Amino acid sequence: MKILIVDDELVSRKKLDLLVRSLGYETLVANDGVEGWEVWKKERPRMVITDWMMPRMDGLELCTRIREAEGSQYIYIIMVTSREDVNDLVRGMDAGADDFITKPFVKAELAVRIRAGERISGFESRDIVIFSLARLVESRDLETGHHLERIRHYSKELTAAILELDNPPREIDALFQDNIFLTSPLHDIGKVGIPDHILLKPGRLDDEEMQIMRKHAIIGFNTINEALRKYPKADYLRMSAEIALSHHERFDGHGYPNGLRGGEIPLAARIVALADVYDALVSKRVYKEAYEHGMAKTIIEKERGRGFDPMVVDAFLSCEDKFIGICERFPKN
Repeated sequence: MKILIVDDELVSRKKLDLLVRSLGYETLVANDGVEGWEVWKKERPRMVITDWMMPRMDGLELCTRIREAEGSQYIYIIMVTSREDVNDLVRGMDAGADDFITKPFVKAELAVRIRAGERISGFESRDIVIFSLARLVESRDLETGHHLERIRHYSKELTAAILELDNPPREIDALFQDNIFLTSPLHDIGKVGIPDHILLKPGRLDDEEMQIMRKHAIIGFNTINEALRKYPKADYLRMSAEIALSHHERFDGHGYPNGLRGGEIPLAARIVALADVYDALVSKRVYKEAYEHGMAKTIIEKERGRGFDPMVVDAFLSCEDKFIGICERFPKN
């Protein structure tokens, strides 16, 4: 667990940093509220310990900004203050502080307060809920094996590889990486609305059946979007809705359901599209044998700029060894 420490006083900042690291946590350190805000946006640590009184941006404003931007992933904030007036503490809590601690720091007290924050963060169960929903689809098709695990790990590696390319998209940050790992297993959630005689047909689908099968993209989007309406701050639901709807779009505009082209297709969907096709290629189906990695790679390279975003293909080529490793780690049968 990473903990962001924000304090403009050098001695206090260093002491707090040493104490937190001595408790076994990784730290990020910022010299004031403005720097703390930039560090938090980039790294999105789940816990922040911030001083109240600081130049340029004080702890209250930093706390408020984090609360406005945290989305669905709750951030536990501990405010460092010498203030004991009830009205001051109310102001701090109103800005979004979860707890308060005073200087000088006592290691035992600090440890207790950090553990309390960890417990609260641990109450978040969205990961379990999302993966359980995705399993509804997987449970209807015995051939899928560890398909969902492979998809989420492929997507994670592709995202990391994109960041290593020249001029990566600005929208890929720590939250994006967490969310695509979390939500990519929901890409086919709409298949729960497809009849068994089509979903489980032991052979290729005819044109009419294919049209019905393709409706799973819209069914999935509508299902997730309904939840998003109730929880509009849930950024992971927004990404999962985009993936469910658009992961069968093609970069050249000949995909479905909306015939989106190039950058019109959400980035997360472009990433999952390649992950999904790769897994289908290297997996055995009733209508085909599993392809070797080399054959799958050749097919994907030929679809560069056609079926797939060239940037995503380049990322795949730079991390293909990791794809092979994921296949070995999560076998298909």
